[in-house]
Amino acid sequence: MLSETFEQHGINIPYGRAGELDVPCPECGPTRKKKKDPCLSVNVDEGTWFCHHCGWAGGLKRNDHGRIAPKPKTYTKPAPLKATELSDKAIRFLRDRGITQAVAQRNRLSSQTVFMPQAGEKVSAICFPYYRGGELVNAKYRDGKKRFRMEKGAERVLFGLDDIDPACTVIVEGEFDKLACEVAGWPNVVSVPDGAPTPETKNYASKFEFLNDERVESVERWIIAVDCDEPGERLSEELCRRFGKNRCLIVEWPEGQKDANDVLKKMGADALNEALSNAKPIPMEGVFTADDLRDDIDSLYDNGLDKGVSTGWPCLDQIYTVRPGEFTVVTGIPNSGKSNWLDALTVNLAREQGWNFAMFSPENQPLSDHMARIIEKYVGRPFHDGPTQRMDRDTMDIARSWVSEHFRWILPADDADWTIDAVLERAAQMVYQYGIRGLVIDPWNEMEHLCPSDQTETQYISQSLKRIRQFGRRYGVHVWIVVHPTKLRKNERGEYPVPTLYDCGGSAHWRNKADNGICVWRDLGPDASPEVEIHVQKIRFRQIGQLGMGSLRYVKQWGGYDDSTKPREIAI
Repeated sequence: MLSETFEQHGINIPYGRAGELDVPCPECGPTRKKKKDPCLSVNVDEGTWFCHHCGWAGGLKRNDHGRIAPKPKTYTKPAPLKATELSDKAIRFLRDRGITQAVAQRNRLSSQTVFMPQAGEKVSAICFPYYRGGELVNAKYRDGKKRFRMEKGAERVLFGLDDIDPACTVIVEGEFDKLACEVAGWPNVVSVPDGAPTPETKNYASKFEFLNDERVESVERWIIAVDCDEPGERLSEELCRRFGKNRCLIVEWPEGQKDANDVLKKMGADALNEALSNAKPIPMEGVFTADDLRDDIDSLYDNGLDKGVSTGWPCLDQIYTVRPGEFTVVTGIPNSGKSNWLDALTVNLAREQGWNFAMFSPENQPLSDHMARIIEKYVGRPFHDGPTQRMDRDTMDIARSWVSEHFRWILPADDADWTIDAVLERAAQMVYQYGIRGLVIDPWNEMEHLCPSDQTETQYISQSLKRIRQFGRRYGVHVWIVVHPTKLRKNERGEYPVPTLYDCGGSAHWRNKADNGICVWRDLGPDASPEVEIHVQKIRFRQIGQLGMGSLRYVKQWGGYDDSTKPREIAI
């Protein structure tokens, strides 16, 4: 098995980047007008890539058959650390940061001579050991020039994991912040292993695997004390979303101070203790003042209304965009392609925005067939042989890994668990573990509806949609529900009319409760064109879209949709 690098294939990866990113393709870029178009999707962790323009695919790691080998979920254990003391230089460095020797010793810091890739040689560095249950599972090294490295292949866990207090634990952004808090009298502090994700990071799922630990899940109260900058704000938002806002307090650093270590160095331990002690709860849901939302109001004034993200189809973005926390109803006559269009939308959001999805789609069985259709939409080639050349095995392997990362299916074995409460409970767990941003329920009528005897169907649907909307807003998840319309009559031309949300079976609340409402319609006649009409029939917030209709071209070969103003060319 050969050891390769992305550079050997002409792929330029910015230093230190991980996860998924889009870069120019070295295969087709030099011959294109837009040479710097980032059409090559690269998964740095998996060592794989796929070009959405020319179809070039490959990977760094291969098995004996020349196919992409999936990355196993195994970790290497670091060698035992050498029993060394902190050097005098390291002690002075820590002292300048306000860190006492007693705190450094309790956290088992040491000076080690290690190879630093950025320097290309061995250097003297401070070692921060990562323990779990007293066992060394990783170590981070920092030299005097602020260069870092961790043990290759070792598991990422929280620094200070054994210091977790189930009653209340502080979480910070760096090891020095954890040590600073301890100097101020707070030993119950942990630090994330890799700092905050960069602002351009799309897929958070792989960045928070360190949360999957019983001790982390057992904490009743979290004090979020991360950096006061844009990455820190995004980290704070994601931690609160996963922990649950009701379990979190937020630290506000004194004016001009960025983090816990800054406060310790410049203002002292008492000031840091005061800041941690005065951490404030996130404003109570449903009770606000203008001061509670000061930052939001300032942002609205400076940047305008919070808009949704692109659907991936420019012609639709003019009338419908997607915002986390909202709820969209999708309807359409049978065989109009509403489920297929919704699948294509989720693929666009996963590819372009890094979103992860939970799919409750009992009609789409066996699940492997549904997964294959998602793979087709990602690749833009058919899964099976036909008039159009299908995707090769390497491309399929890459796409399957991508789908596995971004999509998870909910399918309880017991039909009794097909209730809205059971699905929302599983989806809430998936927010925590996988960071899902979207939930698809397709269709509503396949769920087990336990309507109480003292409620009408309309009352039951109203209460169910209320719970769905509360779930979406609480966790920042966009929820789509596919609803079949009631029986419609054909018009004089033998065509079914375009259904409205009021035609959805069961209740007018499908129109009243939804944030957004969409009808997918196409001509089902024998000479029908591939044009599919997307009718946006309700938009609650004007910055998200407007009422109207957009037209997409259905691509039968791979079950996808193209903006009809710019047909997609399928690379053969």
